[in-house]
Amino acid sequence: MSFLARIFGSKQDREAYRPLYEAIVNEGRAPCWYTEGQVPDTVDGRFQMIAAILALVLIRLEREDARARTASVLLAELFIDDMEGSIRQLGIGDLVVGKHMGKLMAALGGRLSALRAEIEEDGDFTGAVTRNIFRASPPSDAAIRFVSSRLKIFHRDLEAVPADVILAGKLAL
Repeated sequence: MSFLARIFGSKQDREAYRPLYEAIVNEGRAPCWYTEGQVPDTVDGRFQMIAAILALVLIRLEREDARARTASVLLAELFIDDMEGSIRQLGIGDLVVGKHMGKLMAALGGRLSALRAEIEEDGDFTGAVTRNIFRASPPSDAAIRFVSSRLKIFHRDLEAVPADVILAGKLAL
């Protein structure tokens, strides 16, 4: 095993969490976000929702044991691999892929920070949704309420799911 694989985990280690990553992507692509929630059904809008769902799962896993925390790192690596592949499919050349990836990772970090703050303050998620998903240009108040409420419910429901069940790829009981 190479030095980097020992530190960061091998591709095979990441693949063990592919079902969880796919569940996150499926939730982020649920039609309700784009119909009732009015999130733009675009590459950017889908990124926003997948990143928000991933952030809530990562927040849930970070309070667990070392195995779950390691899994959260490997899950983030799956996200990075997926986003890099998507960027390349859009025709972005090698010279600027790193710059785009940096922006996407900063966006994920922003979601994590904003959602953590909402959770710690027992907030209603509207601030995080407005700034991070709609970028201060929401289509309607109803859209903000829908997305905020659904994310908060998703977070609450995720809290009730045992870590082993989540790690197996099930986001709900």
